[in-house]
Amino acid sequence: MSKINASLRYSAEHEWIDDRTPATVGVSQVAADALGDVVYVELPAVGASLTAGEVCGEIESTKSVSELFTPVSGTVVEVNEAVVADPALVNADPYGEAWLFRVEVTAEGPLLSAEEYAAQNGESV
Repeated sequence: MSKINASLRYSAEHEWIDDRTPATVGVSQVAADALGDVVYVELPAVGASLTAGEVCGEIESTKSVSELFTPVSGTVVEVNEAVVADPALVNADPYGEAWLFRVEVTAEGPLLSAEEYAAQNGESV
C-alpha cells in the first residue's frame, strides 16, 4: 500500500479520517514511518467529547512520544482495543487494522485531501 491512501482525508498533524458514519480515525503511514517502532498507544475513552485540533491521546515509539490530535469534533463511540494491546499494528497496517477510534462527528477541523497531504509531505498518492 502506498504511504498516502487516496480515499482518506488528513490533518496537518498526520491523522487520517474516512467519510463513514461514524468516522474512523487513524495515523498515516508517513507518521508511522517517522515514529519508528510503536510500543504504546493511548486513546480517548468511549463517550469522550472531542474538539477538533485538540490532543486526544498519544503514541509512543522507541524513538519518541507524540501526541494524537483529533481531526474532528464529536463523541467517541468506539476505540480499537486491538491496537492498544498490540501497538505494532500501527507500523504494520496504519490504514487498516490499526485504526484508532470512531467518532460521531459534529464538526470538522481543517482537513487536507490526499493530494494536498502528499504534497505537504513530499509523497505521491
